[in-house]
Amino acid sequence: MLINWNPDPEITRLFGILPIRYYGLFFVTGLLLGVQVVKKVYKSEGVPVAYLETLASYLFLGTIIGARLGHCLFYDFDYYADHILEMFIPFREVKGSWQFTGFTGLASHGGAIGILVAITIYCIKYKMPFLKIMDYLSIGIPVGCIFIRLGNFMNSEIYGKPTNGDYGVVFMRDDLIPRHPTQLYEAFLYLLVFITVYFYYQKLRPKYDGVLFGIFLIGMFVSRFLVEFFKENQVAFEDNMTLNMGQWLSIPFIVIGVFFLFYNQVFGKNTAEFT
Repeated sequence: MLINWNPDPEITRLFGILPIRYYGLFFVTGLLLGVQVVKKVYKSEGVPVAYLETLASYLFLGTIIGARLGHCLFYDFDYYADHILEMFIPFREVKGSWQFTGFTGLASHGGAIGILVAITIYCIKYKMPFLKIMDYLSIGIPVGCIFIRLGNFMNSEIYGKPTNGDYGVVFMRDDLIPRHPTQLYEAFLYLLVFITVYFYYQKLRPKYDGVLFGIFLIGMFVSRFLVEFFKENQVAFEDNMTLNMGQWLSIPFIVIGVFFLFYNQVFGKNTAEFT
């Protein structure tokens, strides 16, 4: 019941300079698979796939920018307040010289905010129905989140607290303590969210827009909230908090999910169709 885990996060270096990492590979794979799932939904609903191709670029930028700013502002603001440029470039100044590090700090809550902002801008610009798009995306986004957590596992990061037993995963790059593999816990829960939302879409065909979006938000962020009880705090200031930063940031998304789950049932109307 004990697994020693010590993969090198870096697969190779192109031209001896540009690092190719498991995290980046899993991130891109999850994004592409999520888009394919949503594309299938678009086709089954008779929505032109061309709409999704434009939306995908908004999603990519919203995810990267939001996740990066979320990490810098929520988890490491003391450092980035004095290194603002490093928020936006994949380099870090080390002993007077710049080193390529990639975007090593990304926060999922920031990514969620970035996605919502990007989709809102997209819907306003192209006059698209926000809730209907969010329902469709809610089927594909959990797929991307699963692969992101697998990437975290390959990086031996965002791991759990000690199991205090002879079971768990020993992340040998950091210490020799058996820990909860919370990255895998979270990935498994996101898989359940995907199955739930997809089943609800396929079998029950919700009458109102926003239902799938509500189920998605509740499922994803309740999962995150619960897993945080087993996870090591990411930054020192969380040690003095009753709930850690990840849990506090999850609560508003859960509340929003409950709101959208019942919004259209209460008001009895759907959003506009695609034009």
